[in-house]
Amino acid sequence: MSTTLLLVQALNGLQLGILLFLLAAGLTLVFGIMNFINLAHGSLYMMGAFIAATVFRHTGSFLLAAGAVVAGMAALGLLLDRIALGLLLDRIALARLYPREHLDQVLATFGFILFFNELTRILWGPAPISMGLPSWLSGTIAVLGVTYPLYRFLIIVVGLAVAAGCYVLIHRTRLGMLIRAGSTDRMMVGALGVNIARLNTLLFVLGAVLAGVAGLMAGPILSAQTGMGEPILILTLVVIVIGGIGSVRGAFLAALMVGLVDTLGRALLPTLLRAALPPSAANAAGPAIASMLIYIVMALVLALRPQGLFPVRHG
Repeated sequence: MSTTLLLVQALNGLQLGILLFLLAAGLTLVFGIMNFINLAHGSLYMMGAFIAATVFRHTGSFLLAAGAVVAGMAALGLLLDRIALGLLLDRIALARLYPREHLDQVLATFGFILFFNELTRILWGPAPISMGLPSWLSGTIAVLGVTYPLYRFLIIVVGLAVAAGCYVLIHRTRLGMLIRAGSTDRMMVGALGVNIARLNTLLFVLGAVLAGVAGLMAGPILSAQTGMGEPILILTLVVIVIGGIGSVRGAFLAALMVGLVDTLGRALLPTLLRAALPPSAANAAGPAIASMLIYIVMALVLALRPQGLFPVRHG
């Protein structure tokens, strides 16, 4: 494999890692701080992709699609009553589940997966919806001496900006201080006058918006289709387990690791196996083993550091 192709695959892995981080950042905050397992997080990603594709097809403006996703993921679908999606789910169903066992949370949010999948079939039909790109995002850019699609590079830039924003929010603002304090001792923070329920709602809405932005960025590459949230949810869970539940820094670094391992593994492993195995066997075993690599990495991390690579330190 040439150096140019290897560099392009590394950039593709970085781009996948950034998308995973957009999902993992919100999910790890909800899971690690609220102690709530939200299996419907992938469905919020799917809804973001459908909203973006719909707005783009009707307006031709990517910026309007981006604005619609941010507003739409803070609102219930396309309804005009401006009820926050996170707020509605939180107040109607999820808030009652916070003190319940994790199994109850899993079963309830799995029901939301089924609900959102059927909702997309009703509103948009069973066929995938392609989302094009405006001309100003359709070109290429020179990165480290190689030609790379401009839009994929934009995904990397947006993800890095979101990562920086999350760092500032968590470590440099009063809200971040309350989030970190709430993760350490919720009862004490509540006793000091902080509205824990409102803090939970803000976290849930933030996670929903980040998931929607991930869907927006993935829409032009994957198209919006029913059920697209489940496969990436599995990868996202792998990310937060490797990085450490509740750690945004861990989610960022683990997402990059998973993206690079998955992409480079699929690109390089079949070629490497051909040096030791017959071509037919290498071609058959390469993709199968490559698809297992991230789970092998997760198993190794759990064996060596069950709390993850970058666990949240309390106290």
